[in-house]
Amino acid sequence: MKWIAPVLAYLAVGLGLFLLHGAWEALVGFHVVIAVSLLIARPNIPVAVLLKNTKIKWIILSILLCGCSGVTLFFLWQYFGFADDLPAQVESLGLTSSIWPVFIAYFALVNPFVEEYFWRGYLGSQTRNLHVSDFLYAGFHGLILIGKVCASSIVLALSMLVLAGWFWRQTAREDHGLLAPVLGHMAADFTILMAVYLNI
Repeated sequence: MKWIAPVLAYLAVGLGLFLLHGAWEALVGFHVVIAVSLLIARPNIPVAVLLKNTKIKWIILSILLCGCSGVTLFFLWQYFGFADDLPAQVESLGLTSSIWPVFIAYFALVNPFVEEYFWRGYLGSQTRNLHVSDFLYAGFHGLILIGKVCASSIVLALSMLVLAGWFWRQTAREDHGLLAPVLGHMAADFTILMAVYLNI
């Protein structure tokens, strides 16, 4: 079950985006699949680990480093080769101007808890080297980027996401908890989505 769960998560995102044509359908479907997988697997990882932190330096480092991702995207937007019809693509997924704030709030406040428990907790590893979970975490983002940016930007984004997954896993290992990765993930999600929202 452990390695079937990521496959099901990918399927949920793919179905939501390409069959149901909805950002909410992809995100909520992704979260439901993860929740059901975890309920079935019943990992011996207390949910309280999401709020565990031993050294404030890891929180500060995670937030500052990961928050830079969206800031960089905002200021270097023109260099990433976004599709000319990106605003229309985004709107076709149900992200209208009135829905964006709610979507950003849910994505930034809920998604990091779900993903960190799943990717770094349940599927994580204590190794200092790159781990398969780092690549699996990064990979599904490619589904989101297809047709929205040029191929080289997708490769760059996936490479950075592998490193982000590795960094959050190392932070969790060093800090003996997932709070620093969760808060860094929040900073990344919020700033990246705000960069997209402000640029389209």
